[in-house]
Amino acid sequence: MDAIIENLPIFLGGFWKTLQLLFLSGIGALVLGTVIAAMRISPVAALRGFATVYTEILRNIPLTLVLFFCAFMLPYLGAAPEYFTFAVIGLTAYTSPFIAEAIRSGINGVALGQAEAARAIGLTFGQTLRLIIMPQGIRMVIPPLLNVIIALTKNTSVASAFFVVELIATSRQIINLRGDATIAILLGVAFFYLLITVPLGLVAAHLERKVAVFR
Repeated sequence: MDAIIENLPIFLGGFWKTLQLLFLSGIGALVLGTVIAAMRISPVAALRGFATVYTEILRNIPLTLVLFFCAFMLPYLGAAPEYFTFAVIGLTAYTSPFIAEAIRSGINGVALGQAEAARAIGLTFGQTLRLIIMPQGIRMVIPPLLNVIIALTKNTSVASAFFVVELIATSRQIINLRGDATIAILLGVAFFYLLITVPLGLVAAHLERKVAVFR
């Protein structure tokens, strides 16, 4: 325990970096995932095709490969941000199709008559989606969306392999200094992750009950 107390500022620095990764990647994935979900149900075949290919590719390749591409291939294409930015881009891209599929399942759960009624009063596809379908669909899938965010929290640990000093990278630094307290240090890292995932899990469970009552 003394190893954790002695190195608490280092732990907090790694925890803060993890929170930054989670917040920025989560916001980016929610925005991009919503766009991809809308494209998946678009009447334009080209948009549906692009969204389908994007979703299937990113859902079926490892996160490590996505981050490797962002960290080592994007610079060859002219991009030159720091590794933290590359990690945010990779986590956003990897998480967005899971967000998109969750939202699409919610959209598919909205009664078809809602869209038909919207068309009957003259609303366009975009207006119908934005004003009627999307609000109802997202409300029904808030718990699954939070589960995706919980998974994203744990996925941020992969960024440690790409020179981003978050919790896992921080724990390696401290273990190098205090190898005699490895178990305590790893338990400390687990505790910091639980500070994020447990509240999110409780919120997801609460919202799931609220949605069940609403239905």
